Amino acid sequence: MNGSFFTMDDFDLDGKRIYLRIDINSPVNPETGEILDDSRFRAYSKTINELKSSKVVIVSHQSRPGKNDFTSLMGHARYMSNIIKKEIKFIDSLFSHDAINAISNMSAGDIIMLENSRFYSEETLNADFETIKNTHIVRRLSPLFDYYVIDAFPAIHRAQTTLIGFKGSGPNIAGRLMEREITMLDKFKFFRGSPKIAILAGSKIEDSIKVSRAFLKDNIVDYILTGGVVANAFLYAGGFNIGRKNMEFIIKNNDNYESLINSATQLLQTFRGRILMPDDFLLSPSGRHVTISESINDDEIIADIGFNTVDKYSKIISRASAIFMNGPMGIYEIPEYSIGTREIFNIVAETPALKIAGGGHTLNALNSMHLTKKLDYTSTGGGALINYLSGDSIPVIDALIENKRLFGGKYNGR
Repeated sequence: MNGSFFTMDDFDLDGKRIYLRIDINSPVNPETGEILDDSRFRAYSKTINELKSSKVVIVSHQSRPGKNDFTSLMGHARYMSNIIKKEIKFIDSLFSHDAINAISNMSAGDIIMLENSRFYSEETLNADFETIKNTHIVRRLSPLFDYYVIDAFPAIHRAQTTLIGFKGSGPNIAGRLMEREITMLDKFKFFRGSPKIAILAGSKIEDSIKVSRAFLKDNIVDYILTGGVVANAFLYAGGFNIGRKNMEFIIKNNDNYESLINSATQLLQTFRGRILMPDDFLLSPSGRHVTISESINDDEIIADIGFNTVDKYSKIISRASAIFMNGPMGIYEIPEYSIGTREIFNIVAETPALKIAGGGHTLNALNSMHLTKKLDYTSTGGGALINYLSGDSIPVIDALIENKRLFGGKYNGR
């Protein structure tokens, strides 16, 4: 897809006033404001450092209204300053007179971070572009910038004002993180070699079913290995008894669970033998090891895959040419139920295959096992990652592509 939109290589950005939209929405302690995971901050250091001779105005969001971590970006500005070892001036508004004056009076090398974009109702209008481009956000900010660097990959599936609202205002440029994410995900999607596998586990059933359908229908992967609650849903869809408590968890956390189970059933029927499920489990709180043919008591939950499943999956993983991994095999945070996740993740890390992982719990588990550096790429995206891999229309990428069509002939780059 690279070539369809502008990148930072297409322009001389030194001394220019740059609108930089990133996504540093991160886990925050609601009581202390402490950043609990700084991986996104570090992911953006390359883009920001490359713009060190520009006048950079950073726009981002944190959480959403009603959440207890819906906070100001003042602490985020301070945290990012420490990472890049350069002062970032925080402005507690998005388009006030103070913000506009500060932006207008910047010198080369200055960096400003504006307030949480979701503090403003215009950010989440869910409207057409004609409405979005006439918001106060776009009308007041657009005259101030030479270029718009859009680097918020984790938010590419959202048609929000600060993400797509400036596509008619001047060149919109994919930042380094955006460029790297798309390059690596496309590398997996179009990788020639067999077998290619996806390991889909964790608790997000809807996301896993969505990406499974795309992966199998388009022959992006040969096999899908399931674990966690995702596996439970497929097992139930396949006619297996997963126990009352495990089914209750699925129902409680998925209002559309009947539709999801029906979709899982259809996938199992359509792609026979290509969606693999666990043969055995460890149960909590009893610690019992059972095979799929044995009964699960009403008070027991499936907490991890068993040794037979680890062995079965390991043989497939060891032969894989490319692997996409999203989600842990069980309740990896509890040591006695972390064995399946540890074994599978370690085997993946040691294979010579192309290895890409995504999802918050996946990255946390990889970090805790010191395996992150053994993978070819770890994505910053959650819902964005799933939407991109599923082949959905992506508002931010569509806007970048449209912007190059609008401005490609007007700018000769460097």
